[in-house]
Amino acid sequence: MGSKSVRETFRIPSDVDLAAIDPRGRPIGPKDKSAAADEMADLGTKLDGLQEALSAEAAGGGPRSVLLVLQGMDTSGKGGVISHVAGLVNPQGLAIASFKRPTPEELAHDFLWRIRKRVPAAGQIGVFDRSHYEDVLIARVDKLVPEDVWRARYDTINAFEAELDSQGVTIVKCMLHISPDKQQERLLARLDDPTKRWKYNPSDVDSRLKWPQYAQAYSDALQACSTEVAPWYVIPSDRKWYRNWAIAALLAETLAVMGPRFPKVDFDVQAERARVQAAKI
Repeated sequence: MGSKSVRETFRIPSDVDLAAIDPRGRPIGPKDKSAAADEMADLGTKLDGLQEALSAEAAGGGPRSVLLVLQGMDTSGKGGVISHVAGLVNPQGLAIASFKRPTPEELAHDFLWRIRKRVPAAGQIGVFDRSHYEDVLIARVDKLVPEDVWRARYDTINAFEAELDSQGVTIVKCMLHISPDKQQERLLARLDDPTKRWKYNPSDVDSRLKWPQYAQAYSDALQACSTEVAPWYVIPSDRKWYRNWAIAALLAETLAVMGPRFPKVDFDVQAERARVQAAKI
């Protein structure tokens, strides 16, 4: 994989410039779809074992969990990542939350209210399909709140994520970076395939027409909210197979660094083996 780790490769620099990051890039890892498929099989085995250890650690009283945050323009592949990456592990250890347009009840509370309710419990890998960052992205671009409100949310988000980290939640934030041309291709594919038309929303075109505004909103949010405890990673996402490999590898590397451990048992293993063997039915 070269000298850089997966996390080092995709972590945004301090002066992030999304325009300088190639959405079709493959800066590390497999160079074609076939090689990626082989590596995904190995990553699946690794992720499954690490998640099992994380769940077991929590059963023994450990507080730790992982939160994978997925943000990106329409068609960037948030759902695909959930299927192809989160799908590699035991679904019993997953907590998936999809944040759509806020309900009237949610709007009556602070913007983090609905987010706090879905933070993964100890032992879980949580996945956010969109997240609290919508409140500094669409809220900004569509002028849903005044500028002083969404700007103040950067500090609120950083404080919230620091709080989660202190509670044992390791946050992995991925911006799925696609090109305008690839988005157009995927939107047209949805219209051309009767089995995918349900995914299409006419409002997607309205958002597409605001691409420059969204690019600026993303750049500012990534810059303001990439911290030591919750850095942002930009994932080239024009190639679906590479996007999925990159996030699977990022998640596996993060869990490996965490090093979840199976708890020690408080009984004599050999004595219990003898009891099991003696328990004739």
